[in-house]
Amino acid sequence: AMTFLDLMTYHPDDILQKLDRAAMAVSLETRVPFLDHEMIEFVMRLPMDFKLNNKGTKHILKKVLYKYVPREIMERPKMGFTVPLGDWLKGPLKDWIEELIDSSKLEKEGYFKPKPVMIMWDEHLTGKRNWGHQLWNLAMFQNWMSNNL
Repeated sequence: AMTFLDLMTYHPDDILQKLDRAAMAVSLETRVPFLDHEMIEFVMRLPMDFKLNNKGTKHILKKVLYKYVPREIMERPKMGFTVPLGDWLKGPLKDWIEELIDSSKLEKEGYFKPKPVMIMWDEHLTGKRNWGHQLWNLAMFQNWMSNNL
């Protein structure tokens, strides 16, 4: 009953909607192979202990995948898909961000104190700390300011 409820509500109203929006945003054509009607019919007929047991969820899927995917890949912790923002700011975006966070520009605008920003930028460039996300937010604000005010 829970699998059916998921298929009728959670999938179309949440998961599939998010997938569709993310794919459309970048003009990506996607497929959802586990929603093939024959696959769903097969899974719905499986006994519950095939789907959920003391080994955790997706037991049967993992058992099949072990035949094709190396164990070290299957058993590693989950990994996110992060953007190497810190590296980009030190590399290809360095000149652009330095222009946006120029001390005299910050001083003149008055929204940010130049000294802490320059310390943050120096720590980022030297590898002392990764301030990539904070610097990116600052750069986005500065870029917006220069284009809208």
